[in-house]
Amino acid sequence: MKKIFVLITSVLVLLVQSSCSDQSSQKELLYIGTASGEGLYVLEFDREQRTFNQIQHVSERTGGFQAIHPNGKFLYTISGESLTPENEYGSVAAYQINQDTGMLSFINIQSTEGRGPAHVSIDPQGRFAYISNYGEGNLSSYPIKEDGSLGESVSVIQHEGSSVNERRQGEPHVHSITPSADGKYIYASDLGMDKIMIYVVDQETGELSPGESPYVEIEPGSGPRHFTFHPQEDFAYSVDELSSTVTVLSFDSSTGALHQVERVDMLPEDYDEASYSADIHISPDGNFLYATNRGHDSLAIYRIDRSTGQLELLGHESTRGRHPRNFAMDKHGEFIFMTNRDDNNLVLFERNLDTGLLEYTGVEFEALKAICVTQHFL
Repeated sequence: MKKIFVLITSVLVLLVQSSCSDQSSQKELLYIGTASGEGLYVLEFDREQRTFNQIQHVSERTGGFQAIHPNGKFLYTISGESLTPENEYGSVAAYQINQDTGMLSFINIQSTEGRGPAHVSIDPQGRFAYISNYGEGNLSSYPIKEDGSLGESVSVIQHEGSSVNERRQGEPHVHSITPSADGKYIYASDLGMDKIMIYVVDQETGELSPGESPYVEIEPGSGPRHFTFHPQEDFAYSVDELSSTVTVLSFDSSTGALHQVERVDMLPEDYDEASYSADIHISPDGNFLYATNRGHDSLAIYRIDRSTGQLELLGHESTRGRHPRNFAMDKHGEFIFMTNRDDNNLVLFERNLDTGLLEYTGVEFEALKAICVTQHFL
């Protein structure tokens, strides 16, 4: 019996050592998308030393936003650049991620089926890709093949409508698409229509059709831009560009329907200059929400009431740069990676896991026109 106990103990020790070794040797990557055709930066991030090391700069067929396949082998990125001079539509490119280095190699490219692509997202099971075309006011879906390449579009849906802001909302502007966790629905935030459109995804083909509850209306003049689900509770959150607000919504997973719970301001009460919200993310533990202000150039920090979904404003943290667009929440919750387009930088913030508040680390990386950052582990 004593020999068996010693054997079991030894096996457990080896398993723990192996797990610790795997975690410590895990390579961590950041992919930075840019505006104005400045390409895509690939960085290696050293968590212990808090350093960024550029390992690649891809200058062709890359644009602003990107998304990584759930299997970690492929990356998809959009560009306003068309496939041919005669075609005004943007393009979406597929890249293979080298599993040793994190570097990218081109696979294939497709038309986004609309002008001004603003966002790309991937089905949680990795079967389909979704494109938001802001300029065209439409969205498109694509099958993803086994080799990571994109097939031709299987759905192209044109939105019709407008809202109260004559300068910004005279026509539809699809800004982002967010899939539900089970992949059954997608949610298309339309800034021009003040609606989040809800579509059912054909689980075999990726074709889209209106949901049982086809949309939720956001208050006129809000301009819904980006959208996120709570990781554990049945709530969702819309960051509204034109009104600088966050709209809190309840989520019915059986029908896909959304219903407004509350709407909260993102700016200090005494701030009266122009500012437009951009991106939104929730901490992995589900206790805190963060959203960016462009103009005030800050992150608004909220505590989430897990029972009601409602938000309590904790304060604002300067983004240490002008025009913050997208940011990434560290999957371990320890950091936030912030891009500032007009100051051409990526900024590292340390996150207090208990309070949700941020501390500027002083660590930055220069990236021209940085507007999107995506974290990935190998």
